[in-house]
Amino acid sequence: MRSDKMKKGVERAPHRSLLKAMGYTDEEISRPLIGVANSFNELIPGHIHLRQIVDAVKAGIRMAGGTPMEFGGIGVCDGIAMNHLGMRYSLASRELIADSVEVMAQAHPFDGLVVVPSCDKITPGMIMAILRMNIPAIVVTGGPMLTGTWRGRKVNLISVFEGIGEVRSGRMSQEDLCSLEDEACPTCGSCAGMFTANSMNCLSEALGLSLPGNGTIPAVTAKRMRLAKTTGMQIMKLVEKGIRPRDIATEEAFRNAIAVDMALGCSTNTVLHVPAIAHEAKVDLPLEVFNDMSKKTPHLCSLIPAGTHSLQDLDYAGGIQAILKELDKLGIIEGGCITVTTKSAAENFSEAKVVDPQIIRSVDDPYHQEGGIAILYGNLAEEGSVVKQSAVAPEMLRHEGPARVFDSEDEAYSAILHGKINPGDVVVIRYEGPKGGPGMPEMLSPTSAIVGMGLDKQVALLTDGRFSGGTKGAAIGHISPEAAEGGTIALVQEGDTISIDIPAKRLDLKLSQEELEKRRAQWQPPEPRIKEGYMARYARMVSSGAKGAIVE
Repeated sequence: MRSDKMKKGVERAPHRSLLKAMGYTDEEISRPLIGVANSFNELIPGHIHLRQIVDAVKAGIRMAGGTPMEFGGIGVCDGIAMNHLGMRYSLASRELIADSVEVMAQAHPFDGLVVVPSCDKITPGMIMAILRMNIPAIVVTGGPMLTGTWRGRKVNLISVFEGIGEVRSGRMSQEDLCSLEDEACPTCGSCAGMFTANSMNCLSEALGLSLPGNGTIPAVTAKRMRLAKTTGMQIMKLVEKGIRPRDIATEEAFRNAIAVDMALGCSTNTVLHVPAIAHEAKVDLPLEVFNDMSKKTPHLCSLIPAGTHSLQDLDYAGGIQAILKELDKLGIIEGGCITVTTKSAAENFSEAKVVDPQIIRSVDDPYHQEGGIAILYGNLAEEGSVVKQSAVAPEMLRHEGPARVFDSEDEAYSAILHGKINPGDVVVIRYEGPKGGPGMPEMLSPTSAIVGMGLDKQVALLTDGRFSGGTKGAAIGHISPEAAEGGTIALVQEGDTISIDIPAKRLDLKLSQEELEKRRAQWQPPEPRIKEGYMARYARMVSSGAKGAIVE
């Protein structure tokens, strides 16, 4: 056993003594030792209940003959960090999370790992760690929050963000907004909707790194607790059989996951996290794979924020396994991929059923013929940019308009809320990329304000930063190269015409090459916003959004 390095033989007597100081018996020490990474904290709704989930995981490990050893991890709540300095630390926390799990599992050589994340950067960070470590491991998340009900309609966190714009435009009173905020987030769990957290939780299941049901079973159900116990038991089978994460997360498995991504209409942040996870799995996954799978994969689910169905609805309708089975009809799912069940993907979804065809549509009757995400290229995004095309109004799929240029999110947000953005405008927010932000902050406040002001079918928003999974409308992010590296987005001037053609996968600044070169010769990089500490180091080492914003 791997853990023998710290517990077996006469020379490990001091090590065993230290373990016994914590109450471990000889019997417990002799068993396989399973690390349990618990990202519980009292800051994130998706993590506030993880002590209970982890207790269930540990019970499952003990039932199956192992000894669980719990350790903690950090986590940022993107909603609470939104629209202030804290958001610059969110994406960067993913690398710290991966590094901290690696540190714990190398310093204390466990025989297996169960990672228990739930939200935006924590889930991909922990998945990156288990692929980097490549010891038997499994993922179980905290599960999605239930939607709220306010005055007869479903509401969620994004409803509150959009409410700010509605108040500013006179379409809602401040008293109504207060009432809405009381009802929008009614339970623990990752925010209700196909936002980044639930997108990544669903994709962990589609990749085969978590048990069926992990992506969709609600946080507050007994079924989630049973899943956690079963996960604890299952890690012992993975240890026994020697099945490791890289045996599971193959190129074929990543294509399966991206197909599910497209069918669901997941967050654009998956285009950052999935390549970063693939990098740890030693799988080459260029951005072109997303467009390739999008062309092959119909959009089957109309989930919050683009549609009306919740994660609870998706779970009832059959969940991720039913989607895999439906997509398999098109021949685009590699059913032979091994999963943490120790069975193949096809064996897992063989008994799945679509219970409600309005929630999970047939491949013969999709919402859209193409998948939910598109990668756009052009002289404004030579290395690529990302849009959730399933959340774009039909009239905005093709658009030309004058650039309204802002060198920070705060400037743009203020202009939107003060009525300075006009129908037809293309709002450009730059110097918010991985290096320039630093940290590539999410732009949920500006996009939600545009929706709240009633401009989402008339105004586009472009950025080298990124968007929340809760964003809808013609919001194009991850523009690479970013402004801080001298990308074309740094050269845009107020009033320049920008052309967006999502069906053609194009994003262009309508200027001659001669004019672009003239502007490029005059461009100077700005002073960094953060000059010391972790984020200053991160800005020096991070790659572009097109490469998953990995630290190289």
